Amino acid sequence: MYKRKIETELIQWKESLKTKRKAFVLKGLRQTGKTTSIKDFANNNYENVVYINFKLEPSLKNAFNGDLDVNTITTNISALKPAVKFIPYKTVIILDEVQESSGARAAIKSFVENDDRYDVIASGSLLGLKGYNQKYHGGASIGYEHTVYMKPMDFEEFLLAKGISEDVITYLRTSFESRKNIRQPIHEAMSRYFKEYLCVGGMPEAVDTFLKTNDLNQVRKVLSDILEGYKDDYGKHLNENEEEKLDKALLAKINKVYTSIPAQLAKENKKFMYSKISKKATSTMYDPAIQWLVDYGLLTYCYNLRQLELPLIGNKMEECFKLYVADTGLFMAMLEKDVYEDVLFGKLGSYKGALYENIIADAFAKSDRDLFYYSKESGLEIDFITRYKKDLSLVEVKAKTGKTKSAKTVLSNKKDYPEVNRFIKFGESNIEEFTDEFGNIRLVLPHYLAFLIASSD
Repeated sequence: MYKRKIETELIQWKESLKTKRKAFVLKGLRQTGKTTSIKDFANNNYENVVYINFKLEPSLKNAFNGDLDVNTITTNISALKPAVKFIPYKTVIILDEVQESSGARAAIKSFVENDDRYDVIASGSLLGLKGYNQKYHGGASIGYEHTVYMKPMDFEEFLLAKGISEDVITYLRTSFESRKNIRQPIHEAMSRYFKEYLCVGGMPEAVDTFLKTNDLNQVRKVLSDILEGYKDDYGKHLNENEEEKLDKALLAKINKVYTSIPAQLAKENKKFMYSKISKKATSTMYDPAIQWLVDYGLLTYCYNLRQLELPLIGNKMEECFKLYVADTGLFMAMLEKDVYEDVLFGKLGSYKGALYENIIADAFAKSDRDLFYYSKESGLEIDFITRYKKDLSLVEVKAKTGKTKSAKTVLSNKKDYPEVNRFIKFGESNIEEFTDEFGNIRLVLPHYLAFLIASSD
């Protein structure tokens, strides 16, 4: 198993149980490694593990019907699954795909509030979809859950999976913090690894396939299979009897939005274009499908800002946004096969801007940063706006190097943009920081250090 950052979250949660009991609830896109991580943690930290998967064992929903006191539930589980045992104060109960059982989700409160004998971890790939299980009306476990979203592997996790030592990552971090150039051999190696990561992405099966075979054709097949598997979820929900139902109208719209993604990410698009779906498409028609894909975890919103002022979220334009794919490896698998060769050998054409913007959006989103950009009808456009060192910061992304005309316009205009005094440029260059003639702090970084900006305060 590869080292994942979710392990730290789980360890911190277990330690926190000494002062405040809550269940650990893990949400996230399918195939990101949720089940593997929680099982590994449970086996390493508990004497006894009770694992229930409501997709694979739907009959176990019956254990949570009626009276939800802990003794009744554990007795019911023991009857339905005789091999399990419950050892007080030494057992963790894993409720996997918990969105399939409204009774199990509601029972979390009983395990947390009324009984401290068993710890509970719940997980589900469809937990983020509001109204997925129409029998569950929510509210029962509010205040009793510690919720974490698990994302695909970021670049740091990818490096660790490749066997790059912690010492090298510490060196990258130290160089970033001190603003010193990365030594050239390491810079070249990291740039090469980052291009691999751009192609492979962070889905664990894809990473594993790449590390075992170095074959991007096999990686593409893995990612294509994952994307096809996602389509099986589109438009589905459970009714009041927890029977699976398909909303065919929603399914059709989700598929149309999904199909339009490569065109939506074309560099010339200043915002999401409904016309890329169909000539008569409107926000009223397709916003529910877009929201579904965002809640599912495949897409991430990036909102345009009315003005460059803090707080950023207070200036976002709900009706003007872009969409990025939550993992760039998945985005690559949506494109033609030759794009892998184009990335590795620097032959990218019209999609180079889209891919490199997506990988930076990917890094920010995997560190739980909200995404914003700034675009005006005059043609001025900044790829991303974020907080860095508590300051409002412009972020521009270049596939290699290049001019940043819009950023220069903003940085030189203190009258209209008084709150802007930082600029970050991602490209193939090494680390450099300087103060320009207008008093702005300019930071130039290689793409591969985006995960450090994303995780910084």
